[in-house]
Amino acid sequence: MRSLRSKITLLTVCVTVIAVLVVTVLSVFVIRIPENEKSDQLLLLLCETGERNLDYYFNSVEKSVKKIASYTEKDLDGLDDEKLEKHTSRIRSYFDQIANKTNGVYTYYYRIDPEVSETVKGFWYTNLDGTDFIEHEVTDISRYNTEDTSELVWFTVPKDTGNAIWLSPYFTEGLDVEVISYNVPIYWRGTFVGVVGIEIDYSAMAEQVESIHLYKSGYAFPTDRDGKLIFHPRMKLAALDENTIPPIPDGLFRESTFTQYQYEGKQKEAVWLRLSNGMRLYVCVPAEETEGNWKELIVYVFIAAGVVLLLSVFLTRLFTGKITEPLKELTAAAVQANQGNYDFALAYNGKDEVGTLTKTFKRMAGNMKENITDLNRRANVDALTSVRNKGAFTDYIDGMQEKMNEAPENAAYAVGVFDCDDLKTINDKYGHDKGDLYLKSSSQLICKVFQHSPVFRIGGDEFAVVLRDEDLANKRKLITKFETTMEEINAAAGNRWEEVHIAMGIAVYDPQLDHSVMDTVRRADKVMYTNKRIRKNMRNNEK
Repeated sequence: MRSLRSKITLLTVCVTVIAVLVVTVLSVFVIRIPENEKSDQLLLLLCETGERNLDYYFNSVEKSVKKIASYTEKDLDGLDDEKLEKHTSRIRSYFDQIANKTNGVYTYYYRIDPEVSETVKGFWYTNLDGTDFIEHEVTDISRYNTEDTSELVWFTVPKDTGNAIWLSPYFTEGLDVEVISYNVPIYWRGTFVGVVGIEIDYSAMAEQVESIHLYKSGYAFPTDRDGKLIFHPRMKLAALDENTIPPIPDGLFRESTFTQYQYEGKQKEAVWLRLSNGMRLYVCVPAEETEGNWKELIVYVFIAAGVVLLLSVFLTRLFTGKITEPLKELTAAAVQANQGNYDFALAYNGKDEVGTLTKTFKRMAGNMKENITDLNRRANVDALTSVRNKGAFTDYIDGMQEKMNEAPENAAYAVGVFDCDDLKTINDKYGHDKGDLYLKSSSQLICKVFQHSPVFRIGGDEFAVVLRDEDLANKRKLITKFETTMEEINAAAGNRWEEVHIAMGIAVYDPQLDHSVMDTVRRADKVMYTNKRIRKNMRNNEK
């Protein structure tokens, strides 16, 4: 059972069986009802139970094959070998998905008519051990007379009738296993292309029918739409020739649900119901057994009900435990996610709805973690210049301070503080868009020169740089490069906002002067303001 739906269905079937037995027991205790009417009700209840089980079994197969047939006909876009080859490849993948979700499948196939293509034959997959489907060599249809419906019935009958059809039991070629199959012909623009079909375990269907017993020798058997036997608990139909399968007695063809007939010299009572695929399910019992002691029947019913009840309890505990365990893990993971912890493990990887939910939750948690990381990154980046913002600078300084507190002897760094001159003048005279360009150019210059150091925008026109390692060692060269590059930019600028005028102050950490990182920042800020006054005086003198 792979899907949650299948598990719940199994549980429902168990409860249904118990309910049927309870109804049966109650009907036995209604002594005023004639014995023959009670027998009829028992026959009907058993037949209804069998009908539900078989309908569920057959409907799942019919639905799967019809779904595949519809997809196959829609996918066809031509009958040349190249298009057919690509077409069958797509159908193979789709068929595998559907077959793995359908219970009791022995084989599935899509066979191309040799009259359409002698090269593209289709495919045939088998799963005889109940594990995985394995590709099997396809039958060479061209060796047979496809006009003769007695050969390769799974292919010739749908081709001959042009209709989807359930076939009577047969031994599938080359595998020597007894199966029944549902097959649908495939057409493209009125041309017969081939057949898609599923063969199901004949014994699985037979076991469901054989499990229907009443009294000492009552049994059940199904027939096809035409009244031909599909299975009989006392006959090996697949070993018989189609013409030698015995016909069912005429009395069973009556329209009444309840009927009587003669078989092997005995009077029998029977009830039949039509299955959803057009087949009939019969439950019959010798008339003499329906007149037995009703007390004995009560004992049998109670024993059966007790066994089914125990089995139902066992199955319920077994399957609900398997269902709820992964849900408990998922609930615990949801609690962790709610607390902000997205690093949790979910081991369940089943192919049912809970497995899908688990995988989806894991992906959602991963996406949430990535989104939070991205939001944190965005929160620390300046939108205009794309360098780190003041909040990031504060966090960085705090981190430096923690490391310096742990090992002050390893502290070696310098802090640079930069201020863009005349930003207000540019904004007032040329507009804030030009002021933004001025700030971007200034930021780019700082990043270009101090390319190995983190750069921060700590104010409207102020930037900061923390120099370490290579940039710290090359501090003097970088200062010279900064001044030179700034002069080159200004010389080439055609507009005032394209120029770059930046006051700079750099302070190297001195354990005698600095008791914290912020002390170094303050000293760098003082140096910057001194540089700013000098630069302003120089410009005024030049004027």
